[in-house]
Amino acid sequence: MITCDRDKIAEMKSVLIHCCCAHCAAYTAQYWREQGYETTALWYNPNIHPYMEHQCRLEAMQSLAKEMNLPLIVLEGYDIISYFRQVVGHEAQRCQYCFRLRLSKTAETACHMDFNAFTTTLLISLHQKHDLIREIGNQLAGEKGVTFLYADLRKRYSDSRHMTKPLNFYRQQYCGCVYSEWERYANITIASSLSPPS
Repeated sequence: MITCDRDKIAEMKSVLIHCCCAHCAAYTAQYWREQGYETTALWYNPNIHPYMEHQCRLEAMQSLAKEMNLPLIVLEGYDIISYFRQVVGHEAQRCQYCFRLRLSKTAETACHMDFNAFTTTLLISLHQKHDLIREIGNQLAGEKGVTFLYADLRKRYSDSRHMTKPLNFYRQQYCGCVYSEWERYANITIASSLSPPS
């Protein structure tokens, strides 16, 4: 794990990037560097199941961090209980609870380590709910006292994939949580499966 110099971070234009996977992180980190930010990645994804899937994605992220000389903060532990406490009973709307859990931890870490701002690699994904991410990010910015940076990077997703393809990193087949795995391989949506029969 690469550690951060807090005094150095406080002096510069800096952003802490919540990273969900190496493939989304590559271009996202490059983009914010091009905007003049000192970039640091954060790994906190208790939504990713099962545990070995989580570890495969983490190892890919660690490899990318070395490749890009990108400082990476890995929050210790696998906070699966907190994730399920957030989403159980809200399975059809689980994304908003998942986003808030992960972005809240990112904002708290950014504030604690004196970063100027925080953001997320979720904003490069074609499959994520941008309006919801932006709303939650802005709410947390107000609560935690650190700026949330929004950029719609969806058109650059293929660029990010091109950056990582030669590196042969592990590539996931579903969003992350056990519900998304179920949807992916059973070809269903949770919302429809929870609907009462007519």
